Amino acid sequence: MAWQRPDGRIPYELRPISFHPSFTRFAPGSVLARCGDTQVLCTVSVNKGVPKFLEGTGKGWLTAEYRMLPSATQKRQERELLKLSGRTQEIQRLIGRSLRAAVDFEALGERTLTVDADVLQADAGTRTTAITGSFVALAHAISKLLQEGVLERSPLCGQVAAVSVGLLEGEPFLDLNYIEDVAATVDFNVVMNQHLGIIEVQGTAEEGSFSRTQLDQLLDVAQKGIQELLIAQREAIPDWERLFAID
Repeated sequence: MAWQRPDGRIPYELRPISFHPSFTRFAPGSVLARCGDTQVLCTVSVNKGVPKFLEGTGKGWLTAEYRMLPSATQKRQERELLKLSGRTQEIQRLIGRSLRAAVDFEALGERTLTVDADVLQADAGTRTTAITGSFVALAHAISKLLQEGVLERSPLCGQVAAVSVGLLEGEPFLDLNYIEDVAATVDFNVVMNQHLGIIEVQGTAEEGSFSRTQLDQLLDVAQKGIQELLIAQREAIPDWERLFAID
């Protein structure tokens, strides 16, 4: 029996995606990213200075933090205060790695970009929405630094988006919601750049195994979704042509 999507989408269809820039007042870049019922507030702050291992090199740095608000899920979760869970640490490292692939740190100079991804509401895909939304917030932050004369040229050298895919009843599906994520026998998170080059793939079989053919099918589905996300990101960045030195 073929899997019937709870929201009526076809297998290769994204959930409705939207970006709401300047969502907060003080961060140079802020975006509320919505992917279906998942909502992530993505902000980017800029500070002078870099970690010790980069001091004196003239290069900048980007780091990321990820948190899920207690009421983001149906059952309230305790706040992570003194000790972060392994999941939280893994996700924020993923966000940082993904976004660093889009930055020329020599052009940034000895400054640190801090990305904060706070999940307001979770319906699966929080890490992929965080990556996709944080890139838009990053672009807005860089645009502001250029306008203020802090930077002479844009350090953005790439574009990054991410999406989830999974196998349900043996078939590939794009952008899983919570019900599908729980039911999937295989699920992947895929991060790509503007050339559809793979930055990172996270995937596992929840039960049994999957074939090389199924892996290729999942990557094909992910690529289709990321192509659409890249377009949506550009539409949310008004000065796209000026901001990006991307071939």
